[in-house]
Amino acid sequence: MSHLQFLDILIIVSFFLVIFGITAYYSKKAGKDTETFFLSGRNMPWYIAGTAMVATTFAADTPLAVTELVAKNGIAGNWLWWNLAIGGMLTVFFFAKLWRRANIMTDVEFVELRYSGKEAAVLRGFRAIYLGLFMNAIVMGWVHKAMEKIFRVTMPEFDPILLVIIAATIITIYASASGLLGTARTDTFQFIFAMLGCIILAVIVLQLPEVGGAFNIKNKLGPQVLSFFPKIGNISAGGFAGGALTLSAGAFIAHIGLQWWSSWYPGSDPGGGGYVAQRMMSAKDEKHSLFATLWFTIAHYTLRPWPWILVALAALVILPRAESPEILQAENPALYEQAVEAFNNRELLQSNDAAFQTEEFQNFYEKYENTVDPGVMYPKLMVRYLPTGLLGLLIAVFLAAYMSTIASQINWGTSYLINDFYRRFVNKTAEERHYVLVSRVCIGLVVVVSLLISNYLLTTVSGAWEFIINASAGMGAVLILRWFWWRINAWSEISAMITPLIIYPMALSYGFESPITLYPVVLGTTAVWLLVTFMTKPAAEDTLLKFYERVHPGGIGWKSIAAKLPNVKSDTGFGRLFVNWICGVILVYSVLFGIGELIFQEYLTGFLYLFIGSIAVAVIYFQLQKGGVFEE
Repeated sequence: MSHLQFLDILIIVSFFLVIFGITAYYSKKAGKDTETFFLSGRNMPWYIAGTAMVATTFAADTPLAVTELVAKNGIAGNWLWWNLAIGGMLTVFFFAKLWRRANIMTDVEFVELRYSGKEAAVLRGFRAIYLGLFMNAIVMGWVHKAMEKIFRVTMPEFDPILLVIIAATIITIYASASGLLGTARTDTFQFIFAMLGCIILAVIVLQLPEVGGAFNIKNKLGPQVLSFFPKIGNISAGGFAGGALTLSAGAFIAHIGLQWWSSWYPGSDPGGGGYVAQRMMSAKDEKHSLFATLWFTIAHYTLRPWPWILVALAALVILPRAESPEILQAENPALYEQAVEAFNNRELLQSNDAAFQTEEFQNFYEKYENTVDPGVMYPKLMVRYLPTGLLGLLIAVFLAAYMSTIASQINWGTSYLINDFYRRFVNKTAEERHYVLVSRVCIGLVVVVSLLISNYLLTTVSGAWEFIINASAGMGAVLILRWFWWRINAWSEISAMITPLIIYPMALSYGFESPITLYPVVLGTTAVWLLVTFMTKPAAEDTLLKFYERVHPGGIGWKSIAAKLPNVKSDTGFGRLFVNWICGVILVYSVLFGIGELIFQEYLTGFLYLFIGSIAVAVIYFQLQKGGVFEE
């Protein structure tokens, strides 16, 4: 039985018409050349570039993954991604201007700007394929998987995989037509639209009698679920032990002490990079690049999380679930085996087999599904409690989030495949329109690969997040230091990319669980790339001189190179940048926690957090003014 009524369908269709209208307007300009197609002509204002970053990181997977994290570890479970604000603010003040100054098309192109020799060419080609196709397809795959879950709950009469394929095809058409020029503009519309819908859902579910408002959630779930920080536990074989629905201390330390600087993660790369670097390089100038990244970091961590968290908490109150599958198995072994079979073959739930249609089994199955895949609870609340019209709005919201992320990911990934592989190694002398045409073909290839990964390899969204974080742990230090230390070379980066893929499976085999796996992976990878760096030759001196002449990052790590370029003005004021970074981090967490305290009616604590945040804003403004950022 369909949950959608005519008004719901009308809203969804209207949403698509707006998207295609924006696409049609920008499609002709986007086909001019690859710089316009991938970088919007390098004239994007900060508010468009920054909002495009926020929209890209707000995918269909994000509310579902946040629901999974809250269901497993309470609010503190969000430190899996909250910790990345530390690295995000580092990018704002230390790297945004450097990326814009580099004047390159992709962050992979940076490899041959900074390094020399055949190893640099090999690294550039490898990173183009590894990030542009493989890692990008995994990221897109978990977004497809989230949209599949939403379709399965909201439109049970249709094949959810087929609906995802149709939606992905539509995105492929408009992304290949308008490039980043149109994608960034549609992202802005989609972000505003998506945030509005999520806020509406949060308000509605909080007012349900079963929930009774945010304040009553505290009484119903307890402080261990509502705590922003983990409870310190005891050291155990698996790390630091925590209680039910609490993030362990060992996991928390791994997040804030290791992950933010050590792991590559799309949208939060150490030192910038990825589609965030793409937006920085598309900005009008260095100032617009800085403000775009600052706006993105603040909005990403302070404006978006609470509507999702509140819906997740309401789901824990309303929907039945157990703390673990083992508890359910002990409760009723026969129904448990039946539920596992239905979960792996969902067609059984729609079949005529009486065993799968009894009320007892249906109730047990819902509890099982919410336990092993808690992300599905988010769309379940949509279907159960949203009236006609608003349900269509929320489905359109998820389509907006889904489409903005997939469109940005395929534009970003294809920029690697074309600029850093095809143009660099296959066809170096073609006309610009040829590269745009091949770009559009590659977009289709990336989408197909991502759909295959989504359908055959991925299960949970947060699990995919954890894989990406661990498979790149340890390489972040290289991505940061390559800007500020001349001795880093291509072999440093190559070894830092390969080593985590070897150590991470070994850590899992020894019983480590994520994120405790970060300890051996980061330590081992760091030791390997440092050893490789000093065992291999640095980049050629002429390459280092050309790089420094263009980017002039300054700092003690370039002292010997800067001495040979007396006419180049090196960057200074690192103390001021450090103060801005610390204040930026304080600002994000003060506002994040201040809003949370106000929601839960802890007014004194909430306003104290916001007061601290306002002081951080004042310091940042003063420091930027002192540094001449506001001067024309």
